[in-house]
Amino acid sequence: MRGYRGVKYTLFIFCYFFWVVSAILTAVGIYAKIAREKDVVDTLTVDPALLLIVVGSVMFLITFLGCFGALRNTICLLKMFVGLLVAILLLQIAAAFVGYFFTDTVMERTERLMMKAIERYREDQDLENAIDFIQKKFQCCGVESYKNWSRNAYFECSDTNPSLEACGVPFSCCIRLQNQTVLNTMCGYGMQQLEEKLARQDIFTIGCLDKIVWWAKHNLLLVAGLTAGLLLLEVTLVNVWLQKTL
Repeated sequence: MRGYRGVKYTLFIFCYFFWVVSAILTAVGIYAKIAREKDVVDTLTVDPALLLIVVGSVMFLITFLGCFGALRNTICLLKMFVGLLVAILLLQIAAAFVGYFFTDTVMERTERLMMKAIERYREDQDLENAIDFIQKKFQCCGVESYKNWSRNAYFECSDTNPSLEACGVPFSCCIRLQNQTVLNTMCGYGMQQLEEKLARQDIFTIGCLDKIVWWAKHNLLLVAGLTAGLLLLEVTLVNVWLQKTL
């Protein structure tokens, strides 16, 4: 009896924690969607707010099944919960398979997606903040190089571009000095006109795609392993509990 209760409440605590996290993600996504301007992009691939809503809603539904099923001893809901966890685990394995054996295709589509995000910079505040965060976090600029920012209408390097930011890059590309207290948002102006040797003195010149791929190779196995381990743990807990109740 004690073992039965221990498994039951352990499962409930796991599910409740992720249920709360999913509710927060959904709430943040909805708030961001309502708070920003209406004339922005509404596609899942380039809209961080919409992505948060979708991921949060799916997590909320799955963890609700686990919470309610564990609390009410509902076998049907627990079986659905296990089925969804197994499906997620299989999707992870499939994604790893596709990423390993179709690397060139994945890289090409990722590059295309990142280029599209650069083109829509300034159109969507959430997307702009996400790109700035990535460039500062990974100390990179653009997709393949800092000159990719010419794909954006505001930073396009041409004589016909009336923008003050023409031939420049966003401030998130700039190398910030340790003793710098005031952020210079104009630090990237005119950087596309400089050769890489000169530009790298003031901005990051390496593209974000290479930096993200490097990070993924060094950390993705750890993240995937922890996620898969957590899913297997929950599946095991549910199976043990089902065996005890049946």
